[in-house]
Amino acid sequence: MEIFTERNKPARRALLGRWVSRVVVLVAIVFSGMMLGSGIEPEQIDNGTANLPTDAESAQAARLQESLGTAEFTPAIVVFDRSGEMLTAEDRRAVATKVEELTSLAAPGQQVFPVFAEDGAAAFIGVPLATDTPEEELEEPITAIRDLSAQDLPDGLEVSTTGGPAFVVDLSKVFDGADVRLLITTAGVVALLLLITYRSPWLWLVPLSVVGVADQVAAAMVAVGTKVLPFATDGASVGITSVLVFGAGTNYALLLIARYREELRQVENRYAAMRIALSQAAPAILASSGTVVLALLCLGFADNPTSRNIGFGGAIGIVVAVVYALVVLPAAMTLFGRRLFWPFVPQVGQPEPTETGVWSKVAATVTRRPVLVSVVGLLALVVLALPLTGVRTGLSQTEQFRATPESVTGQEVLAEHFPAGSSQPTSVLTSSADADDVRRVVADVDGVQQVDDGGSEGGTSVLTVVLTADPASDAAFATVEGIREAVQGVDPDALVGGPDAESLDARDAASRDQALIIPMILVVVLLVLLALLRSIVAAVLLVATVVATFAASLGASWWAFTHWFDFPALDLSVPLLSFLFLVALGVDYNIFLTTRAKEEAEEHDTTRAISIALAVTGGVITSAGILLAAVFTVLGVLPLITLTQIGVIVGFGVLLDTLLVRSVLVPALVALLGRRFWWPGHLSRSDHPVTRS
Repeated sequence: MEIFTERNKPARRALLGRWVSRVVVLVAIVFSGMMLGSGIEPEQIDNGTANLPTDAESAQAARLQESLGTAEFTPAIVVFDRSGEMLTAEDRRAVATKVEELTSLAAPGQQVFPVFAEDGAAAFIGVPLATDTPEEELEEPITAIRDLSAQDLPDGLEVSTTGGPAFVVDLSKVFDGADVRLLITTAGVVALLLLITYRSPWLWLVPLSVVGVADQVAAAMVAVGTKVLPFATDGASVGITSVLVFGAGTNYALLLIARYREELRQVENRYAAMRIALSQAAPAILASSGTVVLALLCLGFADNPTSRNIGFGGAIGIVVAVVYALVVLPAAMTLFGRRLFWPFVPQVGQPEPTETGVWSKVAATVTRRPVLVSVVGLLALVVLALPLTGVRTGLSQTEQFRATPESVTGQEVLAEHFPAGSSQPTSVLTSSADADDVRRVVADVDGVQQVDDGGSEGGTSVLTVVLTADPASDAAFATVEGIREAVQGVDPDALVGGPDAESLDARDAASRDQALIIPMILVVVLLVLLALLRSIVAAVLLVATVVATFAASLGASWWAFTHWFDFPALDLSVPLLSFLFLVALGVDYNIFLTTRAKEEAEEHDTTRAISIALAVTGGVITSAGILLAAVFTVLGVLPLITLTQIGVIVGFGVLLDTLLVRSVLVPALVALLGRRFWWPGHLSRSDHPVTRS
């Protein structure tokens, strides 16, 4: 049989490659369908204390109150006012009527209560709701309260509903349909940029389809992970995981396809070309994805459960993305052959355009004057980082939203006419024997408006403390710290809890997490680079450049937040998460560049090697960086300041890394160091001459 002759080995290999590709695609379709149809629902965080370390004082207080039965109810606050004018007699009658109407919406056995401001310009009605009501079930009573309280009011009398339950509902509404909006927007951005990158009417469909399926499979795998690993999901972690899968997955696809197209100009058989491309690109992709996964897993050591959610969920997402990029994408690409690249079909014998393109000229310019380029690049980063001296962190509850939901409006009105902490009082749990003494010392703390008896059970008394400061503000935190210090002198076992105490403990947890996890991430990245490049100098230099990129991006973004966005501060979680994403993802591009430079350094001196590496990888890495920056910016479609800040910082940082640090500063520094860049690896002892200008 002629097909088995030596002459027909290429034909047999092509046939084998075709069948392997078809089997891989078929298995991927079946597996993806099974995961998408599994119907597994993830474990979710649905209350405030679940977002605290279990050993936080406020979390202990919440558990104790729950066991005592003294924290079974929390009020929704319906606020009435006339924009600063005095309430009329008709307004007061309307409030009394609303008390009767709203009684049916209170938790069974609970009384609806009205409170009129001393200045006569506002009133509020407290509607007690059960504290154990799940988030997804809170929307119905809050909506009913809002609808009923707004009916048949006197002209000019305004109403808004605030309080803890209302804030929970408004925050959850931010993520209503978020998965769909993020998916559609992200897919649209990726499709547009892939179309521009490849200038082909259909090539972009293959990587987009593979990454899109990977995103949905990753969501299912995260759901499975919540059943066996110590994390859950929330709206923020789901959105960030999706962005990571799309951004990283598309980056890996761009790198692989670029190397595949490069090999198609050298090899006739497309399956052979893909095998070579995969063997050359896979180590860099695995190293970069491994860096991101390990960095994300560092969040597993965080005190803040939200950070852990993002860490574990993001790591699972990246693993799925790299599997689909290195297994499914190559099979899907080879199914369609060279015609997939039409109208710019690569042919054997064609010159490699990257060797004479724009990036080859950039490489020549950068490596010709390494000292000047290095100095200018470093000065640019320093200038961009200067605004860091004025960075503020910590957003109050009313500052979490880019838009102004009703709960924020109500809280602002409440703060104008009542003690600001009226809607969310602080709780002090102490022994009944010490309750009177504790009440006295708490009342003397600056920032305390009033102290009331909240009930007692089993020898433990609960004091309800109203603060004068806005909820979750610095002033409220200072008052809570003062209360804790005061009660410890009377009852060392007393616990201070409530929403402000929870926010304070969350802030302290964020500070501890930054101090622990940022060094861990740097060590992980450094070790990966050492293992990959076998060079201490290279690893330290590359880590230093990505840290400098983060500082410059954070500084420039802070300037934009204060001058353009009018944000009062960074959210507590933003510095840590932005650092992780920028360092872990930013080092990817340096890995892609330097691994290619190391490959070329086996035959050329270091300056020539980095020049070739930049010329060959410049286009694809720049495309990947622009795409990743755009994908992270998509987080801004959600009206939550935290995600907007992360999107802006990471998006700008990736662009800065792609267009300045990786393409200009790093090549200049490598050319300046010469073969010392590879110390102590064997390339540092190479006899290749180092090109000097």
